[in-house]
Amino acid sequence: MRTLDQIKQASLITAIKTPYLANGEIDLAKYDELVEIQIAAGVDGIVVGGTTGEGQLMNWEEHLMLIAHSANKYGDKLVIVGNTGSNNTREAIKATKYGFASGMDAALQINPYYGRTSIAGVKEHFKRVLDIGPAFIYNVAGRTGQDLTPDIIEPLAKHEYFIGVKECGGNERIAHYEQQGIACWSGNDDESHDARHTHKAHGVISVTSNLIPGLFRQLMDTKNDELNTSLQPLMNWLFCEPNPIAINTALMMTGAVNPVFRLPYLPLSDEQQAQGEVLINELNNNDVVGGTAKCIKQNDIALLS
Repeated sequence: MRTLDQIKQASLITAIKTPYLANGEIDLAKYDELVEIQIAAGVDGIVVGGTTGEGQLMNWEEHLMLIAHSANKYGDKLVIVGNTGSNNTREAIKATKYGFASGMDAALQINPYYGRTSIAGVKEHFKRVLDIGPAFIYNVAGRTGQDLTPDIIEPLAKHEYFIGVKECGGNERIAHYEQQGIACWSGNDDESHDARHTHKAHGVISVTSNLIPGLFRQLMDTKNDELNTSLQPLMNWLFCEPNPIAINTALMMTGAVNPVFRLPYLPLSDEQQAQGEVLINELNNNDVVGGTAKCIKQNDIALLS
């Protein structure tokens, strides 16, 4: 396992897509292809089974298998972050213990969603999971319905296993934390270049880097307003529906993964795909995972429960 300081050096972490076989099972061979592309592009780490990787649609056996597989095969090349958070503290503790036993470097921990608790309960939840091992705290109020404000994060940051925050609350908050020495990774791809170079974020945990890892590597390494501006329409399109609908569709359009969705996710509409086809194909083929994009007929996409 890496030290906290080593983990904090990871500026580009991809929330890796989980591909499926035609029967809806996880396609490990295709998963390995995607991870190898990320490594070749210079990505520092991956989040396994995050929202983008559809951990919410996996049973724990699948979820923990994928973390173990990733740690065993790629732990020497990438920081392996396992999304072992849950709105059930008991489940989060159990999954996190298994994840670390399987070799992951860090956990991604979320505050309890839907069945929300009090601020005191949130703090106690995080304390219990942080006691197990190194963790990123994930603040995404749009999904949890509860913002992790500085009065919650700042005391947690004193914990020996606190790595930092994946922050979706904007660059002003990221700057506030970084000024205090609290490490932040942007959770908003469209803001991540400025977060990194203007607001001093440690980096980004990205969805878009599934599709264009090399270009995102450039965005994190060097201030490049022109490149950042040119990629804004693509990043906006990738969030035209709740994530991971568009990134799933995009990778299917480029042929990088099989056209298989696990419900309740459905592919983008024909009109939305046509918009994405133009945006993706404006880029150099070599910069796009899978290459040239082509709209997919809805009848050619498997929808599996």
